[in-house]
Amino acid sequence: MAHGARPKHADPIILPYRGYGTRDRLILPGRVLAHEHIRPASAGERRWRNFAAFVKRIESDEVPYAPLVARFNGAETRLRADREGYFRVELGPGPRKAGWHDVALSIPGTTVQATGRVLVPPDDAQFAVVSDIDDTVVYSHVMSKIRMLVTVAFSNAYSRKPFEGVAAFYRALHAGRNPFFYVSKSPWNLYVPLAEYLELQALPEGPLFLRNFGLRMPRDHKCVAISALLAAYPKLPFILIGDSGESDPEVYRDIVRRHPDRIRVIYIRSVNRRPERVAAIEKLIAEVAKTGCQLVLAPDSEHAAAHAAAEGLMDPSELKLVRSEKRRDENSVRRT
Repeated sequence: MAHGARPKHADPIILPYRGYGTRDRLILPGRVLAHEHIRPASAGERRWRNFAAFVKRIESDEVPYAPLVARFNGAETRLRADREGYFRVELGPGPRKAGWHDVALSIPGTTVQATGRVLVPPDDAQFAVVSDIDDTVVYSHVMSKIRMLVTVAFSNAYSRKPFEGVAAFYRALHAGRNPFFYVSKSPWNLYVPLAEYLELQALPEGPLFLRNFGLRMPRDHKCVAISALLAAYPKLPFILIGDSGESDPEVYRDIVRRHPDRIRVIYIRSVNRRPERVAAIEKLIAEVAKTGCQLVLAPDSEHAAAHAAAEGLMDPSELKLVRSEKRRDENSVRRT
């Protein structure tokens, strides 16, 4: 959790988060922080070093009201971070081509620079995917707060384990063109290790929507983030992926209520097998079905992939790769 103004001896850094946009405008968020000199994750790292890095990230010192300059396509935008170091810059017009685009960031009068990346989906995208992370992509044990904290604090991108077959399933949905976005209840302080994890597991690259600590932390941040994406891409249907551990099914049900024609299918990984939770989700399945959307309670990635292949959401030939990766991941878990 941030403490206030940065120490005078600390050098600032600009930490841009992955942004998103269209050919009309780009949105790039980020934060200006005191440099903690945290080294990248490595395989075989000792647990105490992981914990030390975790504490440094959680106790990060922001640089309040830092002035910034953003440059893209020859245009320049000046702005200031807020009192907690966060910034959100909008740039326009957007690029002519789809794909990932670089935005140059700097602090005037210093040598501090950074490059932000912004995604513009291609015109031939079939749909967009929004996925939760904790207990959807990676084992996090969200049903036990203490166990989840220990898991996150003492591990890193190399030691945390993915759900079996999830990367192959996501790559099949991505198909080189369908944009991916990730939402999580994790704080922005953990953006770097989460981004490292997604890259290490060869999951589709995409913007992350995390949340703030303290009083500014909205409880409905997933709804807010997904609603913003639906507004940004009005022609794209969406696939929502989450888990049954906490409130993803209910949050996604509310999204379908507000946008009944925009959600193609909801995949919920079944991690809470208690009869009362399963019964509650079965009621949600019936409720969501009235809108024409499907809510699928899937025991694993292979089950979800089989449904997606049958619905024409991924190439059926990719199902073999999902099964193969699932077996490989299962064998890896047994060895550890």
